[in-house]
Amino acid sequence: MTETQVPTRPLHLRVVWLPDDTVRDLYVDGDRMTFDPVDGAETVATAGFALPGLVDAHCHIGIRRGAAPIESLDEARSLAYTDRDTGVLAIRDAGSPYPYPELVGEDGLPRLIRAGQHIAASKRYLRGIGLECEPDEAAGALARQAKFGDGWVKLVGDWIDRSRGDLAPSFEPEVLTAAIEAAHTEGAKVAVHTFSEEAVACVVEAGADSVEHGTGLAPDLLDRMAAQGTALVPTMVNIDTFDDIAATAESKFPTYADHMRRLKAGFPDVVRAAWEAGVQVYLGTDAGGGIDHGLAAEEMHLLHERAGIPVDGLLAAASWKGRDWLGLPADLGDLVVYDRDPRVDLSALREPAAIILRGRVLA
Repeated sequence: MTETQVPTRPLHLRVVWLPDDTVRDLYVDGDRMTFDPVDGAETVATAGFALPGLVDAHCHIGIRRGAAPIESLDEARSLAYTDRDTGVLAIRDAGSPYPYPELVGEDGLPRLIRAGQHIAASKRYLRGIGLECEPDEAAGALARQAKFGDGWVKLVGDWIDRSRGDLAPSFEPEVLTAAIEAAHTEGAKVAVHTFSEEAVACVVEAGADSVEHGTGLAPDLLDRMAAQGTALVPTMVNIDTFDDIAATAESKFPTYADHMRRLKAGFPDVVRAAWEAGVQVYLGTDAGGGIDHGLAAEEMHLLHERAGIPVDGLLAAASWKGRDWLGLPADLGDLVVYDRDPRVDLSALREPAAIILRGRVLA
């Protein structure tokens, strides 16, 4: 999609407003949406189903396919456009090796909420992506990253330990706890990557603000997560790659390969149980690295069809509730319109009829 010129008049839409399932007259005046009539508004939609822009709460516009850092602002911008054109109008970038503060607030780009650079254990993560550190450096490193993001930091809670031949926590529980506390002291929330059972238990008990992936979540952790407000961003489209990861690792690390397959097989039940326990579950694709950008609709299909999340709740989590979680005002001028009702046919999410971002129509 390409942008039009900045509209000379406010915009008007008469559509089914999905947050309250009512035919509403919506007005977009500059970067604000209102239900109150605005003089001189140009009507741009007289039918359809609209919701606030989608949120990809686990995305990496600082990483290109193949797990390599991007090399320019233009490359980051291009990846963000790919997501935007699917209706994703807000992105929490869950870790980037390439800083791009210049893009925050840029016209035409989704709302960007950055988490700084991943903090990982030495020699225990993707090469060139994370800031690798020793245990006694982790808390200070996370605290420093809090100054470079937009209210979030990213901690790698586990990865393969080649000496064990399997997944293992990146740091001891007391180190994870101290690192999360250090980030909180700096006013940042902490998103933590975890696959394994052992690591996710540690970070939930340590007070992480969001669990990323969370394949190893046990049922007895879910009530605690719900009570303390620790969210889950499942990235099911990423977990679908576990069979390929296992096949690649099989010859050298058969225990790890078997573990990854078992985690994938059980994950739909994990996500469903988290939802039913009242854990906040949000949309995230893990775009970048091994996952293409622009897959928000595919992630929503997996959350519904495999994990059984109800469509109404899923749309809320992927849109207005996700935006509220990230601190975005409810009246921003970000709207996506669909010709068909996505509550009846989720495939409508793949075909936005109109996108309005920051009060501007994309055509």
